[in-house]
Amino acid sequence: MIKACVVGATGYTGVELVRLLSRHPEVVIVGITSNNYAGREYDDLYPSLKGYFSMKCDELNVKELIKKSDVIFTALPSGHALEFAGEIISSGKKLIDLGADFRFDDPLVYEKWYGKPFKLHEGVRRVYGLPEIYRKKIKNANVIGNPGCYPTSAILALAPCLKYGLILTEDIIIDSKSGVSGAGHSLTLGNLYAECNESTKAYGVANHRHTPEIEQELGKICGKEIKVTFTPHLVPMTRGILSTIYCNLKEDISVKEVREAYVDFYKGEFFVKLLEEGRFPRTKDTYGSNHCHIGLAYDEHTGKLIIISAIDNLMKGASGQAVQNMNILFDFPEYMGLDFPAIYP
Repeated sequence: MIKACVVGATGYTGVELVRLLSRHPEVVIVGITSNNYAGREYDDLYPSLKGYFSMKCDELNVKELIKKSDVIFTALPSGHALEFAGEIISSGKKLIDLGADFRFDDPLVYEKWYGKPFKLHEGVRRVYGLPEIYRKKIKNANVIGNPGCYPTSAILALAPCLKYGLILTEDIIIDSKSGVSGAGHSLTLGNLYAECNESTKAYGVANHRHTPEIEQELGKICGKEIKVTFTPHLVPMTRGILSTIYCNLKEDISVKEVREAYVDFYKGEFFVKLLEEGRFPRTKDTYGSNHCHIGLAYDEHTGKLIIISAIDNLMKGASGQAVQNMNILFDFPEYMGLDFPAIYP
């Protein structure tokens, strides 16, 4: 059994982590922290976990967490995990950060988009935590930068096309729609029911923070710099992300070749499902699961390849993927604690 702590356990990704870890057959949760609810019983805050998990929320004490844990999950706003990463690593423990602090290869990109100074502590072996792309590197890392939810949906959708050189790297358009839980647990005007219900809106237009993360990873897959047009939208549902991606096939590449490339790229992958020809993903079919569904279509009228992906933003887009990374780090089967289908209807 490994001992896990969750820092920032009362946000949406934090409670999803606790739900998953409390049912994991090889994990015992030994600590949870909350800035807002220190001293409160967790199952009083989240009655959905009564009978499954009960523990008092603590104030953050990094030294105490390090003493009693093997792995520390941080579900905090950007900048906070950086503050104590060095202390965790120097103690020989593993850190899985669900924030943005360890997602970028270039510190200047992080500083530009997140407005915080970046200093990578000595001894950190950081890996971008997308298992389907970086599985071997994750196994030898001590810090995992868990990917963002939108980037997960976009990168998994585009990776086979870019890996096998099937599409032009110019003019890639990513149109993504997310449920309200992606905006976090904090009370803000835009998240109120009356503001979200029966309304859809674009936000972060032309300047969303996930854009450089998407471009970094897609560029690494195809070996050259990539720029994409990425526009996220908020839709009136609780969970889920649907990304519709438009791109241009290279000359003489057939749709059959594209499908074959996806089958080959994702063969043996438990969590990525390529849908049958003529079928397309729905967020409902990934709700509450760690799966990513992908569908393909070719628009003969415009000559565009259309790629559609669906994930649950709190699972494959955050906490489920964090547990998947933990399983790799500690040599557990990758699907352990995540081997369940979506909730339907």
